Amino acid sequence: MARWATFDCYGTLIDWNGGIGRELERLFGAEHAARLLHGYHEVEREVEHERPAVSYREVLTIALMRLAEREGLDLDPADQDALARSLPAWEPFPEVRAALEDVRGRGWKLAILSNTDRDFIDASRSIGVPFEQAIVASELGSYKPMPRHWQAFEERVGAPSGGRGGAHVHVAASLYHDIAPARELGLPTVWINRLGEEPEPQPDVELHSLVGLGDALESLAPA
Repeated sequence: MARWATFDCYGTLIDWNGGIGRELERLFGAEHAARLLHGYHEVEREVEHERPAVSYREVLTIALMRLAEREGLDLDPADQDALARSLPAWEPFPEVRAALEDVRGRGWKLAILSNTDRDFIDASRSIGVPFEQAIVASELGSYKPMPRHWQAFEERVGAPSGGRGGAHVHVAASLYHDIAPARELGLPTVWINRLGEEPEPQPDVELHSLVGLGDALESLAPA
């Protein structure tokens, strides 16, 4: 039986907070960036929940405009799509390539389940490691934490979306978008806790980066 590791991309493999934070700093100033980044998290969730059929490019644009309006900040119309324009240049975390190469070397197949668009995933080749599958929100009309990504993965590759048969482990940094719904589906999970958060719900394995990911996956689904 094939062993699959599915990954969230932005926040887990690519520095999502860093990319958004740099744009918020450029647009509104360094003194506001940390506070605005926290607010952006909330606004983006709202937009994805309210408008699941729109592309992630539109989500980024709507969320940035809504954040500026909510905070009483001036946003030049030419910068309304600043996040969408900058996203293809966001960089992977430094350990990602070596960790994924190690996982592939152990015989795992890799897939991305992302709340983004196909062109954004295609632009993220700086990861440097190929993925067998990539499932994106804009082609599903659904954003995580709704379960459609995992259902589509099961339909595409035939891997179970529940149970612990050793065929599928989900790896992600977001408790809200990924770990909670994956656990509800009965999947083993590896939580990449980059921000020093408290786990709720509790993942099967907690790491602080992708260092050690290969051993973690093997502990959950031995060959």
